[in-house]
This record gives sequence, C-alpha cells and structure tokens, in this order.
Amino acid sequence: MDTLFLSRLQFATTTSIHFLFVTLSLGLVVFVVSMQTAYTITGKPVYARMTKFWGKIYVVNYALGIVTGLVMEFQFGLNWSGLSKVVGNVFGVPIALETLVAFFAEATFLGMWIFGWNRLPKWVHLALIWLVAVTAYVSAFWILVANAFLQHPVGYEMRDGQAYLTDFGALMSNTSLTDSLLHVVFAALLAGGLFVAGISAWHFIRRTQEVEVFRRSLRWGLVAAPVGAFAIIHYGFLQEVVIERNQPMKLAQMYQEPARIEAAGKLLLQQFGPGDFAPPSWISVPYQIMMNSAFVMALTTLVCLVLLLRNWVVRLRVPLYVLVAMIPLPFVSVISGWLVREVGRQPWTVYGMLTTEQAVSDVDSTAVLLSFVGFTAVLGTLVIIDYWLIARYVRRGPDDSLFGTVLEPAPSPVPSAGF
Repeated sequence: MDTLFLSRLQFATTTSIHFLFVTLSLGLVVFVVSMQTAYTITGKPVYARMTKFWGKIYVVNYALGIVTGLVMEFQFGLNWSGLSKVVGNVFGVPIALETLVAFFAEATFLGMWIFGWNRLPKWVHLALIWLVAVTAYVSAFWILVANAFLQHPVGYEMRDGQAYLTDFGALMSNTSLTDSLLHVVFAALLAGGLFVAGISAWHFIRRTQEVEVFRRSLRWGLVAAPVGAFAIIHYGFLQEVVIERNQPMKLAQMYQEPARIEAAGKLLLQQFGPGDFAPPSWISVPYQIMMNSAFVMALTTLVCLVLLLRNWVVRLRVPLYVLVAMIPLPFVSVISGWLVREVGRQPWTVYGMLTTEQAVSDVDSTAVLLSFVGFTAVLGTLVIIDYWLIARYVRRGPDDSLFGTVLEPAPSPVPSAGF
C-alpha cells in the first residue's frame, strides 16, 4: 500500500467518524433549543425535564465530537501538504473561521449554558443555548464553504503556482454550496428527529413511567423527521443539476448509464486532455443506499406521523419497534452521501486544478500506516465511549441529576392517557 492510498483511507475513515458526531449534534441541538424555549415561555416542568434529558446526550456527543474534529484537521498538514501549499490561502480561510467558531465561540457558549442552570436569569440562559445552536450551524456553513471550493474552485487567481483569494463573494455564492448546505442541515434534522423518536419509542416499549416526557418527545421527533426526509430528497436532486454542470462524470458514474458515461468522457477529454479522470464506478452503490434509504425514511416517518392520531403509533406497538430499528439509518445515509460527494471528485482534490497525487505529502508509507492505525484506534474508542455514555443516560432517563441540579420527581402516568 502506497502513501496516497493510505492517506486517502485515513482521511476517509476519520472524516466519516467525525461526521457521525456532527450529524447527531446538529440534529439534537434543534430539539434542545426548542424544548428550552418552550420551558422558558410556558414554565411547564415537563419541558425542563425534556431539555435536560436530551441536553445531556447532546453535551456528551458534542464533547467527544470535538476531539474527532481536532484529529481530522491535523491531517491537512500531516498528509496533505500539497493541498495546503497550493490552495491554503483560499481553502484555509473558511477552515480558520470554522475553527474559531467551533472551538472558541460555540464551546464557550455551551460551557456557560451547562454551568448556568439555576444560576443565570432564564432568558439569558435560553439565549446561550440559542447561541450554541447558531454557532453550530455557522461552523457547518464554513466547512461546506471550504468543501464547495474543492468541488468547484472559484474566486481565486494563480500566482507562482499558488492560489490566492480574489473574490470572497464568489466563494460564498459557489454553486456547489447552497443546495449541499441545505441538504446537510435537513439530514441533521432527520437524524435528530429519528433519534429522538426512536429513543422515545424504546422507552414506551419498556413501558416507561416518564409518559409525558417521552410522549412529547416522540411527537416532536415524528414531526421533524419527515420534514427532514422530504427536504433531503428535494435538495439532493437539486444538487444533481449542479453536479451535471460542474462534474458530469460523477453524475454519470452515480447512475451507471453507458450513454451518459460516454458523453461525460468526451467532455473530460476536451477539458483535461488524455488521461483517466473518471471517478470509480462503485460510487453508484453508496448513491443507491443514500437515495433508497431517504425514500424509506420519508415514507416510514410520514406513516408514523399519521399514526400519532388517536395514539395508534403506541397502541399498535409495531411502529415503536420500527422507529427503534431505524435510528442508525440516517447515519448510514449521510456516510453514503459523503462517499458519493468526495470519492466522486476523484482523481481531483481540487476539481480540475489539483489531483490527489499532487496534494499528498511526501511521507513514507510506513509512517502514514502507523498514524492511520493510531488515529483509527483513538476514534474507534471515542465512538465506543460515545455509544456507551449515550446508552447509559438513555437507560437512566430524565430522573438523573443533570447539570448540577436535581429534577423534581416525575408525575405518575395517567392510565387513561396512555400516550
């Protein structure tokens, strides 16, 4: 195995793992913000219990996700020095802004929110979690600005073999940015919605005593999930219009249509001359996984939403098991989508400008192999710890002492309410 293959495999592994944490964090923070807003406005204790329960899971996932993000960003200097050298003046701008937002502003606001329970005025405390949510999505925005440049480089000029930013507005209005950003935002909403609905369903399967907390959580999750599911389908197909214009061979390989592949091959020959500039054909597999799972989630969550009427989603019991089983599906879908987006750009690191061979660092393959094994072991351990902690807090439910305060005992469930 050579340095290029190992470097690509390492970055794919670490980024995929990091993306799992990011997706859940972006999805959960929407619910935490909404629940605390409801509590602040209404003063109902059930919303405080919901906020603290889902908030603690969010904090655990966020904290471990930060570590995976640090590991990922180290690789730009370690394994991809060619990328940093050629386009660092452009690509580094959104990456630096994301780092400032995620590791300073967002983390600071979250820390103040965690330790501000019962210490800060309720509206100030609410503002903190809103700031956490806003900075989380601003952070995602800057990452996608950087990625959009790799997909479709704009707003730069070359001087002595290096790219320099000349049009910041062009970077912000990149055609590869808008639809992909909304696609990620709604994918996170879908993941968060199915996670909240699935965990709530699991508690109903166990015949929880926290009926009111999980009744409301289940409803909120089932309202959000189909919105996210149908939106990702919409923005996913809108992206294909841009892909066909900017990276025609990627779309051809996604659909595996011979006529489209032949036409795209002629365009590549005109653009770049002789050479193999086609991405691997296997990207059609994760594309089909992503697309079909999106339709499954959209239809299933829509049916479950309808079954909320007259409490059928709980009375029938089967939908509860389906919701629990579907918790991993959004995460499988987002990793599949990431593979399509990134591997579909091959053999380019910056499309039409810098190949992966030119971008990789001149490092011995043994050193890259050792770092790959080390990073993968660390990140794999973090995933296990994250799963264990989340499972632990899910099982304990909202009766636990959270963020230094003790919740009031949950009211006894009303048998006739059922759900």
